[in-house]
Amino acid sequence: MTGLVLTRRRANGDVVWRIDPPVVLAPMAGVTNAPFRSLCRRFGPGLVYVNEMIMAAALVYGNKRTRGMITFSPDEDFRSLQLYGSDPAVLAAAIDILGGEDLVDHIDLNFGCPAAKVTRKGGGAAVPLKKRLLADIVGRAVETAGRYGIPVTCKFRMGVSDDLLTYLDTGRICRDAGAVAIALHARTAEQHYAPSARWSAIAELKRAVPDIPVLGNGDIWHADDAVRMVAETGCDGVVIGRGCLGKPWLFRDLIDAFAGRSVRPAPSLGEVCAVMLDHVAALVGHYRMLGFADAESRAAREFRKHTGWYLTGYPVGPEVRRRFSEISAPDDVTRLVADVDHGAVVVEGGDRFARGHTNGPIRVVLPHGYLDNLDDLVVPDDDDVMALSGG
Repeated sequence: MTGLVLTRRRANGDVVWRIDPPVVLAPMAGVTNAPFRSLCRRFGPGLVYVNEMIMAAALVYGNKRTRGMITFSPDEDFRSLQLYGSDPAVLAAAIDILGGEDLVDHIDLNFGCPAAKVTRKGGGAAVPLKKRLLADIVGRAVETAGRYGIPVTCKFRMGVSDDLLTYLDTGRICRDAGAVAIALHARTAEQHYAPSARWSAIAELKRAVPDIPVLGNGDIWHADDAVRMVAETGCDGVVIGRGCLGKPWLFRDLIDAFAGRSVRPAPSLGEVCAVMLDHVAALVGHYRMLGFADAESRAAREFRKHTGWYLTGYPVGPEVRRRFSEISAPDDVTRLVADVDHGAVVVEGGDRFARGHTNGPIRVVLPHGYLDNLDDLVVPDDDDVMALSGG
């Protein structure tokens, strides 16, 4: 496995990031904001940490909430962001904003989101079904981003379902349109997050497009899983999603594992508590910076979901978990962490317990008549798009 190279071309000279080991934090809605990325980077400097997914149309039409999501910490010298959309012109306009205002150094395009609110409008995992549209989207995105020297990558699933597999064609189309790397979540949209990811598809994709870096995604819960994925599939790197929820130190472990060093044991509960306090404090600072008068309560509400992930695998009991899930202020976290056994260690196998979404299969919702003519360059109209953007 060789390192991933991403180059930002600038008028005063290129800036080259050599990502070695090639490890990427997957964009996750409501999770991979600036505080979480900074926390992960603290444990694993020099990797790629992608901002949560941004809707291109909402950015173009000035949605304030969307604009507020494009926030990077001072310690981020490589600003990575994921965009989604199904209209090539709108996506290009969004990239013009990002590039014209010098907001990012790397753009990843999402063609794998299985959420009904996205696929029912022809976005996310629905796009690869229309090969001409996919080629147009990626081509326009690469061309527009190229004017600002911004590299473009693409992430997608195996397809909508086992009857509608698209990943090999998608990989070829993205490569031919100028993407510098591609990533495969080795599930279909219908599978959602269950059952297990099919790593054999990553190997098949790599064989189909050996001339472009292919990153694998799916079921990496422990650093050893990532090393095994690369060994079994021949992929050029890994994308980490749910495996790092409540475990930002996973990126430290990945660096050690790929370097051939022993991976450290899971931290004690006391060490986890210290990270939790840092995380909630960073969220408070984040919302204050964004100008929210209720920064503390907002941070506490967002942190509730993280508490369950941090406590996964530790013998704390259901009552403690419930109390953490009901916090309303950062001081609640301080009080609760003081009451747990800081010497407790993760139960056997607990560092591999699933975090985040585990449901599936699901019914994938496509636009009416979407499969009737897959050669159509059909895109949603602006009214539909703005209904998704919230304004």
